[in-house]
Amino acid sequence: MKNFLAFIFGGIFSIGLMLSGMSNPEKVLNFLDLFGLWDASLAFVMMGAIAVAFVPFQKLVRQPEPKTLLNEPIELPKQTQIDSKLITGSFIFGVGWGIAGICPAPSLTLIGLGYYQAIYFIIAMLVGILIHRKVAGA
Repeated sequence: MKNFLAFIFGGIFSIGLMLSGMSNPEKVLNFLDLFGLWDASLAFVMMGAIAVAFVPFQKLVRQPEPKTLLNEPIELPKQTQIDSKLITGSFIFGVGWGIAGICPAPSLTLIGLGYYQAIYFIIAMLVGILIHRKVAGA
């Protein structure tokens, strides 16, 4: 049942990515182009996502042992300080997003839509994950 629900919710998330334009690299790149053809519509998508998630997340982080609706444990980050690793990782993610106009979840949506160019992004993402594991010793 858990896997079935994950499939259903993942499908709903994927449809949301497509309807909002988050899986369209051109729309994302226009959102990031502040001094050109700026498209502010994705800011509303992000604000909507924050509005939906804010209250449940605040409730979750106040629990001593947070769990999902299916009573699965949730491991929240223990590190709360902004450090060089966080800044470096954020920078690399942002540069990749700015170059490709794709981030991890939409890349998988794009594959489902037949946008084969997303494979290049996915390969680069997986290489980045492997490098991180080697460097961080995870």
